[in-house]
Amino acid sequence: MKIPNKSLTKLFMLSNNLIQKNMKLNIVSIFISILSVFSLHAQESKTSENFYQFKAKSLKGKEISMKKYEGKVVLIVNTASKCGFTPQYKGLEELYKKYSDKGLVILGFPCNQFANQEPGTEAEIGEFCTLNYGVTFPLFSKIDVNGKNTHPLYKYLKSELPGTLGNDIKWNFTKFLLDRNGNPVKRFGSSTKPEEITEDIEKLLSQPAVKIKKSN
Repeated sequence: MKIPNKSLTKLFMLSNNLIQKNMKLNIVSIFISILSVFSLHAQESKTSENFYQFKAKSLKGKEISMKKYEGKVVLIVNTASKCGFTPQYKGLEELYKKYSDKGLVILGFPCNQFANQEPGTEAEIGEFCTLNYGVTFPLFSKIDVNGKNTHPLYKYLKSELPGTLGNDIKWNFTKFLLDRNGNPVKRFGSSTKPEEITEDIEKLLSQPAVKIKKSN
């Protein structure tokens, strides 16, 4: 049986189209698989770290484990004494006094990376905060929040809650809010006043911490 040339041509074109479609499908499948691997790796990287594994030095040089704050709602702030946002210390202290008995803790991390607005020693920082704003919430030694010497805690926070236009901290008094299980929940810019975070804090305080059963 002789197949007409036109039929052969159509058959060839149909076969060629099918091959091209299959190739495209295979490429798409491979691409999706690669994306899935990267996504899984990113998730594993995130879940491999948690807030409670980090440590930082207090103003007096004592190493403090973040595990100390397990079960609390945590607000972390990079602070400075000579900044236009420095008066936020007052609002932060008011939040702490109002909600500390309900499970809120505020952690201040002085940083001199933004226009050298935290040039003093740890002793000077502590004295300034006490005399001018009556700060009673925990303050830590000066750290870097950006660059090659970024404190490990801030590397973690920035990876979990990326900012707009990149992960870097943009200025003093950027705030990270964590729930009772140590999960970073929300990031606030410098211009967000402490009192504007009240609703978010109250919401997290109303949620109980998840107790993980220890295996025998």
